[in-house]
Amino acid sequence: MTLKCKICGVSNSKILKFILDHKHPPQFIGFIVNYPKSRRYVEIEKLKLLIEIEKKKSEFVAVLVKPDNEILENIKDLKFDYYQIYDCTPEQIKFIKNKYKKKIISAITVETKSDIEKYKQFLPFSEIILFDSKGYEKSIGFDHNMLENITDNFNKMIAGNIQINDIFRYKNKKYIIDISGGLEDTNGEKNIYKIDKFLNELNKV
Repeated sequence: MTLKCKICGVSNSKILKFILDHKHPPQFIGFIVNYPKSRRYVEIEKLKLLIEIEKKKSEFVAVLVKPDNEILENIKDLKFDYYQIYDCTPEQIKFIKNKYKKKIISAITVETKSDIEKYKQFLPFSEIILFDSKGYEKSIGFDHNMLENITDNFNKMIAGNIQINDIFRYKNKKYIIDISGGLEDTNGEKNIYKIDKFLNELNKV
């Protein structure tokens, strides 16, 4: 079974086209929609042009941090399959799902083991639960071993400073790998060589 993955923080058309045309494209591609603190943030007008492309075998994910009504209205007609949402209550995310008819990735930010248990509140309306660090734009990691005893009866995505060489640790896990900083140069730009290596290596796992 090939591990599924999401490449997050894509912000230019050359990189996006390379990913979509790859012989082993990721299942998901993420775009930072409303979080200017991130160097991967894409302003709305640029975003509209960027994702006006044939998605082929990948699905597009809008990464949203506590989205307000304005940004949700601005992106509602864009080609997003999923909304990945941080810093909202279960009630708020359920409202967004019902109003905009999008599939949901609910992001749980993890610092201690007690944070992990929060996922149960989001399960009823989430297609995927993402376990991420509290680092957000800083690509900070957390101990993924804390997820060991969680049931496999729902779709789990993991993030938090994952590097290419880490993926072999997850070959027997039912995780969707969410990677961003591990595919970048020190200037924050996505590196085509690293993306190619990651997708090829993942396909072997």
